[in-house]
Amino acid sequence: MKNNKISHEKDFIYGRNAVIEALLNAPDRINKILISKNITNDAKINEITQLAKNNSVVFQFVPKERFDSFCDVANQGVIAYVSPVSYTDLYDFLNTKQQDYARVIVLDGVVDPHNLGAIIRTAACAGYNAVIIPSRRSAQVNATVEKTSAGAINYIPVIQVNSLSNAIDKLKDNDYWIIAADAHGKDNYFDIDFTDMNFALVMGGEETGVSKNTLKKSDFVVKIPMLRNFNSLNVSNAACAIIYESLRQNICKSRKNK
Repeated sequence: MKNNKISHEKDFIYGRNAVIEALLNAPDRINKILISKNITNDAKINEITQLAKNNSVVFQFVPKERFDSFCDVANQGVIAYVSPVSYTDLYDFLNTKQQDYARVIVLDGVVDPHNLGAIIRTAACAGYNAVIIPSRRSAQVNATVEKTSAGAINYIPVIQVNSLSNAIDKLKDNDYWIIAADAHGKDNYFDIDFTDMNFALVMGGEETGVSKNTLKKSDFVVKIPMLRNFNSLNVSNAACAIIYESLRQNICKSRKNK
């Protein structure tokens, strides 16, 4: 018998907030929504049904037993069957004119879907323009990523590339500065000037970090200072710190120029 989690990973999203975000931002992806009959007088369920009606999305109240095959995820009594997320092509992205300097995050071997979802969420909130992931040895967008991103996957392009090395070369050819995060980096991340330039922030995998080849291609290698004798932050936490430092710098510079 197939594992239900694996067989369903690519064609459903779960959780009330994730389904609401999909209805608000990508209703055409949704094929059908299942809602547990056990849920009554719930504001978010009412919002889901109203949004579904507004967008002509089929929804159905079903016995809670229908959710037994999804017992390994925190579905909150709501499952939406969806079409897969469409990855954006790197060349199409680079050929799209941005309103300002572009900021992207590159994930070099991040394999935990919870970390991928959290980083997508942070990048979207901070106004980054894209998230770039390799097609191999990396988490891909699935139900867990969508849930963890709280729907942010619908706000920011995710670019899947066959070769991360070639993608970085292409970014450099298009005037992007490459900034890699590494525990042995020369500079603290807050000492780098993130303003007035296109840049790609590279975060490494949970176990391996940024590859040696990528470090060699990087214009800057930055670290997050550790004040105790401890390895490092979780990659999604580390990404959050650097992403928001870059945002802080750009906001401060914008205010000074007014």
